[in-house]
Amino acid sequence: MTHDLYETINRRRDVRGEFTGDPVPPPALDRILAAAHAAPSVGLSQPWDFILVRDRELRQAFHRHVHTERDVFATGLTGDAARRFAGIKIDGILESTLSVVVTYDPGRGGPAVLGRHAIADAGLYSACLAIQNLWLAATAEGLGVGWVSFYREEFLRDLLGIPAGVRPVAWLCLGPVSRLADVPDLERHGWRRRRPLHLAVHADRWGG
Repeated sequence: MTHDLYETINRRRDVRGEFTGDPVPPPALDRILAAAHAAPSVGLSQPWDFILVRDRELRQAFHRHVHTERDVFATGLTGDAARRFAGIKIDGILESTLSVVVTYDPGRGGPAVLGRHAIADAGLYSACLAIQNLWLAATAEGLGVGWVSFYREEFLRDLLGIPAGVRPVAWLCLGPVSRLADVPDLERHGWRRRRPLHLAVHADRWGG
C-alpha cells in the first residue's frame, strides 16, 4: 500500500491534451470528492466548496476568457520564451466533460477560526490541501486532472454566481485520459526543469 501511494504521487500529472471526452463514472466522482472533503483544515473550518461544471456553454465562455488571458501573458514574452510558450497547451476545458471549481470561504468556521489568528492564509492553504487530495484520488482512479490558472477571479465569480467574499481557488478539468505523460508538459516543452530535492532541503536555518 505504501508503494501504491508513492507511485500515485509520482504518476500525477497536470493534464491538458490527453482527455478522451468520456464522462467521469459517478461512483469514482463520489470517491474523489469524498477524498477532497476529507482534507485537513485549519480549525476544522472546511472552507471549501466544489462546483461541478458540466454545462457546455459555461465551459465555452470560460474557455474564451482563458485564451484571452493567455494572449495577455504571451504579449510579455520574447525570444525563446515566446517560442516555447506558443507550443504549450494550457487547458483541457472543452476536451474534458467535467470541471470542478474549488472555492475558499474565509467566513466558514468563524468568527474565531482556531489556528488562523496569526496566519491569515491558513484557510486558503486548507483549500489547497483539498485540491491535492482530489488530484491524487483522481490519479488513483486512473483519471486526469488539469489545473487552469489563466483567469481573473472576478470573471469566474460572475460566471458561476459565486457569492462575494468567496474566492474561486481552482478550475480543475477532470476526466478519463488516453494516458498520463511520463514527463510533465512544461518540462517536455523546455519551459522549466525540475529542481533537485537537495537544493530545497535546509538544515536548521536557511542555507544550512
